Amino acid sequence: MTPTPASHSDSNVTLRAAFWMLGAVASFSTMAIAGREVSFELDTFEIMMYRSMVGLVILMSAASVTGSYRSITGRKPGLHLVRNVFHFTGQNLWFYAITLIPLAQVFALEFTSPLWVLLLSPLVLGERLTSIRVLAAFMGFIGILIVTRPSPETVNIGTLAALGAAIGFAGSIIVTKRLTRTETLTCILFWMTLSQSVFGVICAGFDGDIALPSPESVPWLFLVALGGLTAHFCLTTALSMAPATLITPVDFLRLPLIALLGLVLYQEQIEAMVILGAAIIFGANYLNLWSETRRRSA
Repeated sequence: MTPTPASHSDSNVTLRAAFWMLGAVASFSTMAIAGREVSFELDTFEIMMYRSMVGLVILMSAASVTGSYRSITGRKPGLHLVRNVFHFTGQNLWFYAITLIPLAQVFALEFTSPLWVLLLSPLVLGERLTSIRVLAAFMGFIGILIVTRPSPETVNIGTLAALGAAIGFAGSIIVTKRLTRTETLTCILFWMTLSQSVFGVICAGFDGDIALPSPESVPWLFLVALGGLTAHFCLTTALSMAPATLITPVDFLRLPLIALLGLVLYQEQIEAMVILGAAIIFGANYLNLWSETRRRSA
């Protein structure tokens, strides 16, 4: 049967959305590699400080060219503050984790963020905890156990930092949900980069010593900042073009990609149990996403 023009159009939009998601995958992976490279010279607070400052310059330059700076408002300062405390904490723990454990394990545990959102939403947003959500949370917990294989030898500060990062990102996601009802992406990113620049200066300078990046580290810091901004932009653009259930599977490509990069660049062995656990965590996320999409459509 010959496809109708509408079906051609839908397919093209979905394909473009998938390409935007590939951009997000590449951005997250670039940020992880750049973050590890610069971590040999700077601590996580210094990385966050420089990343946010560079990100703020990039963002405002782009906003000035496009005119989107007009959407920046001073509404909801309390929500912006709470969101950015969550995000700053999660991102610091994430940068710390990538220096201690294999990159694939960090990404696998990061995939639990939507599950923490699922568990925290009834408490924060008043959403109902359905049977599907309970099943998804249970599956995710099994996936975590497979990835970490908890024992005195396998559970360490690195795995705990990665899990803490996932919880921090979950808190950021929940507050962002409320902010997107009234604020634009440019506005949210502006307050994120500005406030986290301040947080970074305070935390990095707490000991009275802020290290300056060497000329070799500057390009890596630029990639960390650019990767963070483009990841947010690509992800948001993809979600605006196609349903999350269609494009979310593309995000899972982050795991095999980062596992391959970890093997090539840092000789990190690809562990089958990490891939299996991450697949179960992803399946739990997708089950909940599919259920929510189906319920809303009904």
